[in-house]
Amino acid sequence: MSEVQCLLQNLGDDRPSALLVRLLYGTGLRLMEGLRLRVQDFDLERKQLSVRHGKGGKDRVTVLPQSLLLPLRQHLDERRQLFDRDVLSGVGSVYLPGALARKYPNAAREWIWQYVFVAAGLSADPESGEIRRHHLDESVIQKLIRRAAQKAGITRPVSPHVLRHSFATHLLESGYDIRTVQELLGHSDVSTTMIYTHVLNRSGRGVISPLDRVWRQGRRGSGQQLLAF
Repeated sequence: MSEVQCLLQNLGDDRPSALLVRLLYGTGLRLMEGLRLRVQDFDLERKQLSVRHGKGGKDRVTVLPQSLLLPLRQHLDERRQLFDRDVLSGVGSVYLPGALARKYPNAAREWIWQYVFVAAGLSADPESGEIRRHHLDESVIQKLIRRAAQKAGITRPVSPHVLRHSFATHLLESGYDIRTVQELLGHSDVSTTMIYTHVLNRSGRGVISPLDRVWRQGRRGSGQQLLAF
């Protein structure tokens, strides 16, 4: 069994956090990009995910794993129920950057702008003092991945960014070209993408997320993919 499979299978029962970890590997997102995802960023019909204001302030679109579509639908349904309860309690507002808040003054209370992966409790906005439900804290995901790695018997240090490395490496090993991977990762310079692997100059269209390959291999009982460090 591959290290990727072992890690993912040892995430435990914390469904929202475990789902986000799988999403990080399946999409190549950075940790903070995943934590800051909002409802409108998901297009389940087209199987794509929009990353807005990523590193360097750039937007991009990446692949959404087929194997996560049903869990994501279920999570979004539960998230909507929580949002509706927050609205009834008078705390249904979400943080928006200053420019967006000024341009769309009512957007903070709309469903499509809500964070998808949120904290269990409410907290006060440090600037306005308004009580809100913020996104998950990054330490929650970091600790979950470390625990899963220990349970899986992985002796090397494992961080959320390792999943991004593995996403890029496994796509290239599957035959996708370096430019495609560059776009999915949001790198402005292809030389940055090349750091992830020496496997270059391959072609491929209709990208299949490496998470779906792991999922299929798990069902067949085969596969040798390793975490890329």
